[in-house]
Amino acid sequence: MNSKRRPQVLSPVETEPGVLVHAGSDRRLATEHRLLSTQPAESHDRIRTEWQEHRVALLALGTLFSAVRLPGELVLAAGRCRPELVQVDDFLDEALDGGPVICDPVGPRYYALVPVGVPIAWHAAAEEWRALDVACLGGGTYLGVPRVDAVRFDQQTHTSYWSVPLSPEFALCTPLAVARIIAAGQASVAKALEDEGSGIP
Repeated sequence: MNSKRRPQVLSPVETEPGVLVHAGSDRRLATEHRLLSTQPAESHDRIRTEWQEHRVALLALGTLFSAVRLPGELVLAAGRCRPELVQVDDFLDEALDGGPVICDPVGPRYYALVPVGVPIAWHAAAEEWRALDVACLGGGTYLGVPRVDAVRFDQQTHTSYWSVPLSPEFALCTPLAVARIIAAGQASVAKALEDEGSGIP
């Protein structure tokens, strides 16, 4: 499992010029501040209220990050893991080297946060991936983003959570790592269909 999920001794994080926060619970505030900084100032109160009341808030993509939507079946096929969410979370944590991922348990669907230019750079590939229900989401799209302390599946609310948590440093998923998951899942699904067609159990 990636060490990002374990307690660590960390250096202070500068959330804005001249303001430092320290490791521990203050990392949550630093991460929240970074997320809010990607949105217009007039929307901050609305976002905080949604996080407080619903645990998820709608944030506009295309400022500092975009997202790649990965269907649960494709991720399961890529990781060859059982459908328990915690196992999928661990697989994504390792495969994406700790890059942040949001899980919508309804489906489920996973949203890997990537650099802002990925939807444009991957335009041609994204067209081919539509059949897999993979989508590159950028400017003009809103994504339900969990509050930063929602890092486990809640069986009562079934709301979105951080399958792989976002760090205050805002280290995003590398496009190559995401592409490898898509390719591995696509190959695994194709092989399963081929085996099924040939009668191989």
